[in-house]
Amino acid sequence: MITGYCSNGEIVTLSVADEPVALRPDIVWVDLVEPNKAEDLMMEKLLGISIPTRDDLKDIEPSSRLYTEADAVFMTASLVYRSETDIPDLTDVAFILHGGRLMTIRYAEPRAFALFKAAMHRIPGGCPNGVVMLTRLLETIADRTAEILEQAVGKIDDLSLQVFGDKAVVKRRPPHFLEARLRDVAGHHRLVAKTRDSLASLSRLLTFVYTVPEVQADKDSRELCRSISRDIQTLSEHASFISGNITFLLDASLGLINVEQNAIIKIFSIASVVLLPPTLVASVYGMNFRVMPELEWQLGYPLALAAMVISAVIPFFFFRWKGWL
Repeated sequence: MITGYCSNGEIVTLSVADEPVALRPDIVWVDLVEPNKAEDLMMEKLLGISIPTRDDLKDIEPSSRLYTEADAVFMTASLVYRSETDIPDLTDVAFILHGGRLMTIRYAEPRAFALFKAAMHRIPGGCPNGVVMLTRLLETIADRTAEILEQAVGKIDDLSLQVFGDKAVVKRRPPHFLEARLRDVAGHHRLVAKTRDSLASLSRLLTFVYTVPEVQADKDSRELCRSISRDIQTLSEHASFISGNITFLLDASLGLINVEQNAIIKIFSIASVVLLPPTLVASVYGMNFRVMPELEWQLGYPLALAAMVISAVIPFFFFRWKGWL
């Protein structure tokens, strides 16, 4: 699908069936979403440049993701998408500046693009060219990344309250509650890790964008690019802080699981120690020796039972006194 956005806010759909001879001069942004081979060839013919394929976008080498060729600036960044799901991921998006236009090529739907399209009419002065469109779009991407981190912080705080709840809440926990929370911790870690990778990609892209002559020639775009770079740096530091909190939460959860398991093992250990003396008494009077004076006692049986009970009670209260129970 190919969509063109004009400087006056008009939206134009470009189709292979109605292949235009040339692009309208007022189109400042061409958005290619999951383009097929025919659409790639049509845009290459209209723009006179080579369009990166999906395999080209996956190339992680900086020299292949950020370069200039035939008066066109090619940039590729990894953006977070599906952040609201249990399996967030990264998608590679290409940004191309050529002939005063911006072209984007993507094979997913990062929410930042929908937010930018919805707010385009509110941009002061509009977007008269591709450079302004690019910097404004990058600003929205940075804002969306900040929103993802804020949502992650809220979810991690809720998870922390579940793990470190008050005693009344802890006692009402179902079995294997903490083990289930480990999956949540892993999900949050994946989201933050993907966000950090995206921020690193955006930081490299912005450093490259700042050196583009078209950006340097536009003072407002240059200043906005510098501001976005600072925001990206701040977000990267914040993501590192969140990652540290997740690591602490993971270690604490594993520690609490070990404490619960040790408590169960301690109960069995104490029970075995408490029952050991009565077992010893019963074993003695279960021996089949001919000469055992107690066997002739009329009160031998109740005395043996009393001895077993006393031998069990004394260790029990001793453990209570020592605070082991």
